[in-house]
Amino acid sequence: MLEAIGLSPAESRLYAMLVENPRSSAAELATHCGVSTPLAARMLAGFARRGLASRLPGRRARYVAVAPDIAIRPMLSRQEEELHQVRTAIHDLTTSFQRASRYAAHPAEQVEVVMGTDNIISRAYALQESAQTMFRNIDKPPYVMPDLSGNTERELRMLQAGVDYRSVYDLEALAMPGRLELIQAAAARGEKIRVVTDAAVKIWIADDALALIPIRSGAYSIDAAFILHHSALLDALIALFEREWRRGFPLRTAPRPPADGPDDLARDLLALMAGGLTDEGIARALGLGLRTVQRRIHDLMQELNAITRFQAGMAARERGWI
Repeated sequence: MLEAIGLSPAESRLYAMLVENPRSSAAELATHCGVSTPLAARMLAGFARRGLASRLPGRRARYVAVAPDIAIRPMLSRQEEELHQVRTAIHDLTTSFQRASRYAAHPAEQVEVVMGTDNIISRAYALQESAQTMFRNIDKPPYVMPDLSGNTERELRMLQAGVDYRSVYDLEALAMPGRLELIQAAAARGEKIRVVTDAAVKIWIADDALALIPIRSGAYSIDAAFILHHSALLDALIALFEREWRRGFPLRTAPRPPADGPDDLARDLLALMAGGLTDEGIARALGLGLRTVQRRIHDLMQELNAITRFQAGMAARERGWI
């Protein structure tokens, strides 16, 4: 962890070893840290100059660590000040960039083309993390990211920072095995979610400043992506997201029902039924056999005294099941 304040991995190990083994020599510490004695001696001398350690009197050089809270706090303060200066510079540069882009005359200055899976993923994550107040996302297959659960920590940091995180999911996304569970977990973390049929486009939008649109050459592959800066086209895509948001239906995480209410599987069935998925789509989403799904739906509708799925949804809502 000390690498964050400018120490190398070897220096971090040596300092930690010195804290645990006071009055040690370079040779003794080198043995434990897997470095040469001359290198350990140079690092210890550097610790002494930087206030991390003190050399004890005597012909043979031995060292003790300075108390970490005393030695490291000034270094941490300097690092925080440098980071603050970097953030200020980024803000100023971004403001200048956006001001210049807003009035850019050539379309090439407003649209970038990113090629290759790794480059698309890297730019997508960078765009997401650049959001300061709002992140908007229309989600539909296919996906360029191999692990759809790998974005959880990044999203959680954004939500904790107060970013308004809104996602519109295509019904096709809900039908993917295991995806409903991930989406429900995102809603529980604070992501605002709505579901639509036949989403118009797959897109990520950071604030009102940047957008990423994946480009697919076939039904199941994404080969490139557009990065859109301030422009009339970006404004149109923001308006498109807001239209999709208005036509979607909310997907909420309801409180757990009383003991006599439905089990988790029944609640998932009701949520997917409300979303308009077919029996086949529900079976794929939940990883169940079609006959199992049809039997459970039949039982649910009998329990709710409903003839149609719409009536079942209304009855379930009245009972607080969804």
